[in-house]
Amino acid sequence: MIRGVGLALAVAIASGTAAAQDVAERFNDYPTEARADYVFACMATNGQNRDMLRRCSCSIDEIAAILPYEKYLEAETVLSMRRVGGERMAYFQSAAPSQAMVADLRRAQAEAEIVCF
Repeated sequence: MIRGVGLALAVAIASGTAAAQDVAERFNDYPTEARADYVFACMATNGQNRDMLRRCSCSIDEIAAILPYEKYLEAETVLSMRRVGGERMAYFQSAAPSQAMVADLRRAQAEAEIVCF
């Protein structure tokens, strides 16, 4: 009987660990390079000091907790295409899907600003 309980406990712990890893991977799906790029740009805008390093790092962590990396990348791509301009890029200015992508990113950034700044 004790053996069965031990086996059941081991399976439960393994299942919990796997689920915890899935959650951790979901919240840590941003590559280090993307996080570093965000922090560098944030610090360039807000100040190059230790406090801003902490706040900017907090900000990208909050954004990563709210928005999966794939959605972040899509929104950043739309914003990049908007800066190019021209007739072909008009789609990125007015299309509902691209506006929704950017709006999601802006909401995540606003939440991060409230929490971190």
